[in-house]
Amino acid sequence: MKIQGQLVDIQNKRIYKGEITVEAGKIVAIEERDHAVETFILPGFVDAHIHIESSMLVPSEFAKLAVTHGTVSTVSDPHEIANVLGVKGVEFMIENGKQTPFKFNFGAPSCVPATEFESAGAVIDADAIKTLMANPDIKYLAEMMNYPGVLFDDEQVLEKIKWAKHYNKPVDGHAPGLKGEAITKYIAAGISTDHECFTYEEALEKLQKGMKVIIREGSAAKNFNALIDLLPEYYENMMFCSDDKHPDDLMINHINALCARAIAKQMDLFKVLQVACVNPVKHYNLDVGLLQKGDAADFIMVKDLIDFKTVATYIDGNCVYSEGKAHIKDVAFENLNNFNTDLKTVEDFRYESTAKNIRVIACLDGELVTHEIITESLIDNGNLVSNTKTDVLKMTVVNRYQNQKPAVAFIKNFGLKEGAIASSVGHDSHNIIAVGVNDAEICKAVNAIIEAQGGICAVNNTNSKTVALPVAGIMSDKDGYTIGKQYAELDQMAKAMGCTLKAPYMTLSFMALLVIPALKLSDKGLFNGTDFKFTPLEV
Repeated sequence: MKIQGQLVDIQNKRIYKGEITVEAGKIVAIEERDHAVETFILPGFVDAHIHIESSMLVPSEFAKLAVTHGTVSTVSDPHEIANVLGVKGVEFMIENGKQTPFKFNFGAPSCVPATEFESAGAVIDADAIKTLMANPDIKYLAEMMNYPGVLFDDEQVLEKIKWAKHYNKPVDGHAPGLKGEAITKYIAAGISTDHECFTYEEALEKLQKGMKVIIREGSAAKNFNALIDLLPEYYENMMFCSDDKHPDDLMINHINALCARAIAKQMDLFKVLQVACVNPVKHYNLDVGLLQKGDAADFIMVKDLIDFKTVATYIDGNCVYSEGKAHIKDVAFENLNNFNTDLKTVEDFRYESTAKNIRVIACLDGELVTHEIITESLIDNGNLVSNTKTDVLKMTVVNRYQNQKPAVAFIKNFGLKEGAIASSVGHDSHNIIAVGVNDAEICKAVNAIIEAQGGICAVNNTNSKTVALPVAGIMSDKDGYTIGKQYAELDQMAKAMGCTLKAPYMTLSFMALLVIPALKLSDKGLFNGTDFKFTPLEV
């Protein structure tokens, strides 16, 4: 097979008219040619850190959407499904992904459960990490979220890192806000990347201390604007990632959009493409071609080097996308799950109190971090309740693995004026999380999730919509366009009920993520992520 176009040679920083010869999935020749084909050919994009599960799609369906945007590979942490199903879940992701031509690269989840302060469906200890690291399908030790464990020399944490080093595989980081001596020690433990930087200064310190910084732009956490100005100087040690990207967003764009935004800021094309295409392949030692003779024939054809609109995507010499269609076959799979809790009653969400003030989670649009605020409580018949006037709403996290009393707290900035929204996508343990204007609506939403054995929903007095997620309670068994459309409709319903957030369900899903400061809620209670301990709701 021979393909002609304007070849973008990132390594030698040149663009020229050329022809690629492909045999048996490899590039066997690259020659300059005098031709009139104006389409640009460049290496495929790589998402350097993503949880495939957050797309609500199994890997084989994720691939169908990703290739339409020129993505040929991902570096994927399967810790979402691992928190539900353990090693069995990791194996499901690997095997499903293997049945497509797309190049998934899975890591061994380092923190299952993420903390001891929540209930997960499984445990992956150091012995399990040892077994996973020996598997050639496991490319790295996934994000070490338990940074206190690293800083305080936790035996299990250090043992997990030791096995990654033993098999010469990279260790991913997760250290939001860590600086000074703390980040120095974290890096010294052997942790080489971080995708959690949310300020320029934080990322700069980590880069200067030898870390590779991954610029994240997902459906909820958006750090591109804060970090992109570091790229011109530090492009050799930066990458792009989504981290978590919902299906409606994935239908629209992927890493290609970050390249377009960087080019719009007048950044050097070859530096931008090194970040988007080359650095992840080199850092993680991926079997992904970079448009060099002898490489796997992984490349894309784009209309221009401004918007990067993909014309065709090739993986191992196979055309997996062209003429507006993905050429990836359906994959049959079993709907594995772990859901074991009974329907709840309105009384389960009652919180008896006489406190004048309460501690409230203030969520931030486009951020995973939250603030802690103290505000006046609203009490009705001895029960702490939502206050729609001040936008302080009751939220709950319900253990989905066993029958336990729901944990209750309050949150600001969701803006709901009616109804409730709920989800069994609740990072990282994936218990049920809900926010609503009163206990009855919260109960209705939680029960809709339980009845579906996993999903996301919106309810009010007149309507109830649920998108079922029967695969581990976090992924659909449908295709990306179907789930993307259903999700978009649910998103609109939440906003019609008053929610002011850009991505209500993505933001909701992170309100139980204890390893991101400052205040979060687990199924066991309100948690201070800065001090790393539980804190009382009543003040």
